[in-house]
Amino acid sequence: MSRPRHVLTQPHHLAARFFTSLSNRPPDPVDEEWAEAQLLGPEVGLWRRMCNQDRRHSVKVARRFVDALPTATRAQIAGALLHDVGKLECGLGTWGRVVASIVGRRTKRFRLYHDHEHLGAMLAQAAGSDPATVELIDERGPVYATLKACDRA
Repeated sequence: MSRPRHVLTQPHHLAARFFTSLSNRPPDPVDEEWAEAQLLGPEVGLWRRMCNQDRRHSVKVARRFVDALPTATRAQIAGALLHDVGKLECGLGTWGRVVASIVGRRTKRFRLYHDHEHLGAMLAQAAGSDPATVELIDERGPVYATLKACDRA
C-alpha cells in the first residue's frame, strides 16, 4: 500500500535525526537490555538488524512512549521499538535518507524509504509479532497518535 508523503513536513525532527545519525555508536548496554526484554525472539532479530543510529532512536522513542502511556502493553512497546524497522528494506544510509526526505519518491529505494512503515509492519507480521505491534508500526490503532508525538518530540 503506497501512502502519500509530504516532503520535509517535520524539518525540526529531521534535523535532530540527522545530527544523531552522524554517530555510529551502539545503544547503551542498559538500553539494549531494556529494549530486548520488550521484544519477542524474532523481533529481537529484527531490532538487531537495524543500524545503531536507528536502534538508539527507537529506544529513545519507546522510552518516551512508555512515559506518555504508562499502561502500554508489551506489544505496543515492541511497536514503538520497531517503528522504523522497515527502513532496512531501502538500504539507504544517513545521506541517502536525507536526499530521499528532500526529493521524495523519485527512485525505487526512495519509495521504499517513504513506505518504511508498511514494510516494517509486513516484516513484523512475518516475524510473528502481535497484531497490536504490527498495527502500531503500520501507523494505525488507538495509541498511534501517542507514538507519533513521541517520535516527533
